[in-house]
Amino acid sequence: MASSIGNEKSVNPVLRISQLDALELNKALEQLVWSQFTSCFHGFKPGVLAHFEPEVKAFLWLILWRFTVYSKNATVGQAILNIQYKNNLSQTEKYQPLSKHQKLWYLILTVGGRWLEERCYDLFSNRQLQSFCKIKTYINCGAGLLKLCGLLNFLIFLQKGTFATLTERILGIRSVFCKPQSVRQVGFEYMNRELLWHGFAEFLIYLLPLINVQKLKLKISSWCLPIAGLSNSEKTLSAFCKECSLCGEWPTMPHTIGCSHVFCYYCIKSNYLFDMYFTCPKCGSEVHSLQPLKYKIEMTELRA
Repeated sequence: MASSIGNEKSVNPVLRISQLDALELNKALEQLVWSQFTSCFHGFKPGVLAHFEPEVKAFLWLILWRFTVYSKNATVGQAILNIQYKNNLSQTEKYQPLSKHQKLWYLILTVGGRWLEERCYDLFSNRQLQSFCKIKTYINCGAGLLKLCGLLNFLIFLQKGTFATLTERILGIRSVFCKPQSVRQVGFEYMNRELLWHGFAEFLIYLLPLINVQKLKLKISSWCLPIAGLSNSEKTLSAFCKECSLCGEWPTMPHTIGCSHVFCYYCIKSNYLFDMYFTCPKCGSEVHSLQPLKYKIEMTELRA
């Protein structure tokens, strides 16, 4: 009892998140290896690997096992995170690597188990005989029971922090740090900055459609280029307003909105239809009535 307690104290515990990260890295590596392998057969007939896919995957996982768990006592994800497998069945205080039997059973339970599941599914998926249906039912029940045991093991792992998978618990192997680890320091400065900018961007996305840019532009132009001292008489219109207050050109079909400025019919009509609260960009008067200019403005007046 004392030796087991000393063993626990001598081993640096591995964080749960580190063990889960190692599992995710292993899955990502397997997907990468499989995608690179299948890319070599793009020039062949489609489905050339369909009949032998479980065996090909098992062969690739066997190679990965040979150069990871068998030789280094750690998977690729664990090696990246400075983690190794420890023989938890040993009673010594020092680190003990996995035995050959544990490594072999690890291969059988991981690679062999996945190969058996995929191959059995292919064998019994197209069989309609009663005997094969019974065997398929038994296999499905067994697979469901294993998944249930895996779920229970995961719940225990979340509570105690050891044996992230059912295979590790069965074989008595656990994850330990290769070297003493320092305290993990997590900086939230970058995350806070990103959250601030994302919130500001979402606020602008919500606010900008509510701003009448055209009206704001016309309002600013009325402040920058005011025109004062004009009367509302038709003579003033003809004498001083020989250009559209919106486009700046000679007014085509000149119209007024009740103030002393002239607009092209299409300019004022389009702006008024776009914004029912349209105001004159020169003086800021609202549209009271859109009326054609009665006084006839001739081109000869422009030369005068």
